[in-house]
Amino acid sequence: MDTPPAAARTPARNRTEHALSKVPEATIAFWVIKVVTTGMGEIVADAFAEKVGIPITATVGGLLMAAALWWQFRQDRYKAVPYWMAAAMVSVFGTSVGDGPRRGFGWSFWETSIIFGVLVAVILGVWFALERTLSIHSITTRRREVFYWLTVGGTFALGTAVGDLATYLGSPFIQSAIIFGVVMLVAYLGFRFVNLNAVFAFWTAYVMTRPLGASIADWTWVPKPFGAGLGKDLTGVVSVVIFVVMLAWMAKTRNGEPAAVDGEDVDAAAAA
Repeated sequence: MDTPPAAARTPARNRTEHALSKVPEATIAFWVIKVVTTGMGEIVADAFAEKVGIPITATVGGLLMAAALWWQFRQDRYKAVPYWMAAAMVSVFGTSVGDGPRRGFGWSFWETSIIFGVLVAVILGVWFALERTLSIHSITTRRREVFYWLTVGGTFALGTAVGDLATYLGSPFIQSAIIFGVVMLVAYLGFRFVNLNAVFAFWTAYVMTRPLGASIADWTWVPKPFGAGLGKDLTGVVSVVIFVVMLAWMAKTRNGEPAAVDGEDVDAAAAA
């Protein structure tokens, strides 16, 4: 009897191509740069809106976001620079979108928060209905990546609205930052110690990074005694410098790069 070729003797599982996620692992550095990115987006968008208006800011931000996402979608796996440049542009555009309905159409803080909350819930609901998973570890197909970035954009707009609502209700910036930070901590502790669903915990914390970063950024530029009094221009420059330094470090150290995921495992997770 002839001996089968080596390839034929190899189990099918071992021959399965490995898929690489298009988004980073949720490391400590991931959360830090995410907060920095949101604060930077808040300051940059507000500064430009004051100079040229929301429509032009949103248009320019939308074009830059489209270019950054085009670059990100061309990657075959997570790479720090294209991913975080896309996140930064989504932050700028998301801030403009979050402020636009309220300033342009006269919507209240409550209305914008509720509407964007419903929007994010709908996106996540459709994503789960089609893919049966919302895990960031499963972003290995184009459709899942589209849903991921739609969710990211929605969370930026929602976070902007929620942060503005907290300010409207009289919460000082530092107090708001503490509240949002505590919500993130509770989500982590729930996941870590009481078996809170990992996907729910992640997206809860992810939404909170937007108002957390914005609250810190606003406190930094607002005049004393309500803030540090650094002004928007200086705060914007500092946030950009911190972002660039962190991005360079993450790219060099490859922090957050996901391990290869077996294609069959991804399909099984999606069907679970």
